[in-house]
Amino acid sequence: MVTDTDGYIHIVEYLTEHLSLFENSTTSSVGGDTVIAVIEQELSEQIISVCAQNEALTFNQRNTIIREVDAIVYDLEEILALIVNNPITAEQLTFIKEFSLLIKNLFDTEIHTQFLSK
Repeated sequence: MVTDTDGYIHIVEYLTEHLSLFENSTTSSVGGDTVIAVIEQELSEQIISVCAQNEALTFNQRNTIIREVDAIVYDLEEILALIVNNPITAEQLTFIKEFSLLIKNLFDTEIHTQFLSK
């Protein structure tokens, strides 16, 4: 659905362009959350929003979206493997929130294209 689109490739490239935010971070952490916990939380909130905004989605379509999010989290765990369990910094939190919104926008576009325009 989204993980095989050019848009997803561009979003992953955007992440890789900003990996310096996650490497050798010396800034103090924000709260006790880890990088992966915040990624999961932010993506979950965005996907809940996607599903709430698209009430016409079937059960199977919603399951497809959830499987896609699982694949995205897996990709992020691979890319950020060395730091996913580190405490999150304010800069990382800001980036992850923005990144999650980009993922949501990608889902919005694909849902409209694949499911609702038919």
